[in-house]
Amino acid sequence: MSKELAKTYDPHGLEDRIYQNWLDKKYFHAEVDRSKKPFTIVIPPPNITGQLHMGHALDNTMQDILIRFKRMQGYNALWQPGTDHASIATEVKIIEKLKEEGIDKHDLGREKFLERAWQWKEEYGGRIISQLKKLGSSCDWDRERFTMDEGCNKAVTEVFCKMHEKGYIYKGSRMINWCPVCNTSISDAEVEY
Repeated sequence: MSKELAKTYDPHGLEDRIYQNWLDKKYFHAEVDRSKKPFTIVIPPPNITGQLHMGHALDNTMQDILIRFKRMQGYNALWQPGTDHASIATEVKIIEKLKEEGIDKHDLGREKFLERAWQWKEEYGGRIISQLKKLGSSCDWDRERFTMDEGCNKAVTEVFCKMHEKGYIYKGSRMINWCPVCNTSISDAEVEY
């Protein structure tokens, strides 16, 4: 009673089921274990301005190879997942979406705009996390973070204040890309040359 293998590989259902089994058994979860040497990678958090691209896929694949290798070597390995708000870039995307709906940002007001920003995070941050999981990324998903989470936000504010007090952050003369609409500096990625 032999069973013939399919001529082509069909991952439909199979990969998702295997990955879910890994998650259910918490194979990627890390707890403090002083008997093992620690090894940690923090994902450079992708912006929630859209979805992952090939560069993200390559970078995350390399991180996944490294973290799995360290686990096999016996390290207490943590791969910390998360996403970043990329505030100005995300604001531009949300304003574009509002314009499509015929809504002016200023008419919406701060609180309603922040609600829209969190909705945007749920949609696009969720998409990015789903894409990472579809890649089979072995992150500790119990520790997933977003840079605007209360704890992260507080920590960033505290660190920036301390760095400013020590003189590590200062206002100086430099060339910037200025957005006349947002009235702020923007990343090179947002500039139309």
